[in-house]
Amino acid sequence: MKVICLGNYPPRQCGIATFTENLINSILNAAELQSTKLDLEVIAMNDPNQDYQYPSIVSRFIPEKNKQAYLDTADYINQSGADVCLVQHEYGIFGGESGLLLLALLQKVEIPIVTTLHTVLQKPSFHQREVLKKIAFYSAKVVVMNGLAIEFLVNIFSVPREKIVRIQHGVPDFVALEEKLMPRPALWTNRKVMLTFGLIGRSKGIETVIRALPEIVAKHPDILYVVLGKTHPSIVRFAGEEYREFLMELIKQLHLEDHVVFMNQYASELELMSYLRQTDIYVTPYLNKAQITSGTLSYAVSGGCAVISTPYWHAEELLAEGRGKLFDFQDYKRLAAIVDELLVDTSELISLQQKAYSYGKTIAWPIIGKEYLAQFQQLKEADFNRTPVNYEIPDFDISHLIRMSDSTGILQHARSCIPYFKTGYCLDDNARALILSLAAWNKTKDLKLIELMSVYLSYIVFMQQKDGSFKNYLTYERTAFVDDLSDDAFGRAFWALGYLVRYAPNDSMFQLGHEMFSYSVNQLDLLRYARGFANGIFGLYHYIKRFPDQERYQILLEKLADRLCDQYFKFKNEKWCWFEELITYDNGLLPASLYNAYEISGKEKFLQVAEESRLFLESKCFRNDWLSLVGNRKWLRMDSNFDLFAQQPVDALAMVIMYDSAIRATNNNSLINKLTKSFNWFYGANDLDISVYDIKSKGCNDGIEEFNINRNQGAESMISYLLSHIIAESYLSKTSL
Repeated sequence: MKVICLGNYPPRQCGIATFTENLINSILNAAELQSTKLDLEVIAMNDPNQDYQYPSIVSRFIPEKNKQAYLDTADYINQSGADVCLVQHEYGIFGGESGLLLLALLQKVEIPIVTTLHTVLQKPSFHQREVLKKIAFYSAKVVVMNGLAIEFLVNIFSVPREKIVRIQHGVPDFVALEEKLMPRPALWTNRKVMLTFGLIGRSKGIETVIRALPEIVAKHPDILYVVLGKTHPSIVRFAGEEYREFLMELIKQLHLEDHVVFMNQYASELELMSYLRQTDIYVTPYLNKAQITSGTLSYAVSGGCAVISTPYWHAEELLAEGRGKLFDFQDYKRLAAIVDELLVDTSELISLQQKAYSYGKTIAWPIIGKEYLAQFQQLKEADFNRTPVNYEIPDFDISHLIRMSDSTGILQHARSCIPYFKTGYCLDDNARALILSLAAWNKTKDLKLIELMSVYLSYIVFMQQKDGSFKNYLTYERTAFVDDLSDDAFGRAFWALGYLVRYAPNDSMFQLGHEMFSYSVNQLDLLRYARGFANGIFGLYHYIKRFPDQERYQILLEKLADRLCDQYFKFKNEKWCWFEELITYDNGLLPASLYNAYEISGKEKFLQVAEESRLFLESKCFRNDWLSLVGNRKWLRMDSNFDLFAQQPVDALAMVIMYDSAIRATNNNSLINKLTKSFNWFYGANDLDISVYDIKSKGCNDGIEEFNINRNQGAESMISYLLSHIIAESYLSKTSL
């Protein structure tokens, strides 16, 4: 059997690296004891600007922020002959927001994955939740070290309980190595020693112990508090030794120089074991309840220390049944009292030490190694077939749409999920919002939608000018901007009015929409750009659907479609089948409008250009099995490639509209699969492999960046998601998601 392990590894100095090394050795030893042939190699994660001299067991490494390296490593794993991939997961060791670059690797790996989760949060951020859910999906087994973590995974991250395995944090085999331990340091002679060890940072709460010391020293002048460990490297990079200097100043103020020692070193395993066996009391004064696993605590218990800890999650579980004592966060007075009690009543001190040492024998690395090896053997012997992604489609929910709307219209932008008043309103969004509310009303008959469409229509009414054109932007103070006319803004408003004529919920709105539509028709001749032509076609299409005998409007539709086709043939060549010299935004709307024009007119030219341009756009946006939109940071030109960053929901909507228009015009039901894939872009079928829709806020994030999801949830994004939902809903039963 061959196993490849991915994680941090020494000489990198961190808890995950130490854990990985110990786990690897324990698995190898377990295999040797069982006479199981095992080939095991490590792929190490490298933090930025670091170059480590790894031992031979490390076959390669991944630079943390290099996405291509993750993809190349997945290929390597698939070609290596490995039976299982073991991943050590902690949010901070993989690149991208909350380590999301790891998903690119896991998605491609074709063998069973076992993931050890070192952190499981009760209140994860959006990225933390979505990343961990996807990691769990790709994993055949998920290992946790704490019973509470199981409930979190099931209830917060929706991980199937049968996937989860509880295996304790391994600890050194103190019994086997007792004779190799070093003697007590000379400085500790004739002293009662309290110890805290691990990488140092403010979350460790060491100041709590220091503040407890004056009261302890008054009764036990032989007490010595030892703080063993370096400052965490990431803290050193950003804040230097600020925290350590703060602690030293506090020691000086409290006159504790003879009672506190900093051992600013990264201790070897044997050194650490020796220190723990020579320690009387071990203290973990951490400040945060939400710590699901603590390797330092596990080590202290197994070393036979009398452990006193704040009640974070792992401490509450590990120190139960008399294996240690708890005190509340920052309660240094209670800590002092507990230490005093133990130093006075040595029988209780010894009892705690003995219970801890006995329990440590049950979680020693040889036992843990056997448990991991058993999981690997089960997976190797089982038939492994990766479960296809089944995207859960949430119920249609307009709560964020309502949040973004006021009595004037829908606000353009949001900061996170909160409306951002400073950027005001725009015609584009209110026109889209009118189309959305009409489409939703047509399906749900929700009376709130009548109120919303009245607001959006009133905005369009206010922005229409005497010549039938429109202004676009309005400040929050209701002052229209000057010189903001555009093809896009006019075209979307015209589309919305045509849609209103077709689907108005009452005669009053119909009459107003019809009047405004007719008043705007004269502006169609002034359109100059491809998207203006396309949006104009959509408006005319819906009007003609309501009044199919209006020959004038059919002529106008064909005229706009001809102009759009002229644009296409102007730029078309052997390698480029598009309407402009670059592919920018709202791209799917251009072929979609020609499918609509073909449906109305029956002219083959419109169908030909629609099909050719759709296939060309597909060749750029479906290079994988999911939708990869042209990013707005760098558009696609004839002579260059495009960026995948700044992908926006409005472009996913345009693809959904394109396929919907194509299916209706041609009855080509094979395109339903592409439509649902385009819709699933919102739920994670995208280049970051995580959801763009936020199930908690009911808002849609503003797009995909290189290493994260843009967490703002503006009007355009929300409308794009909801309108895609309405369009796709009727197709979902016809294809597998």
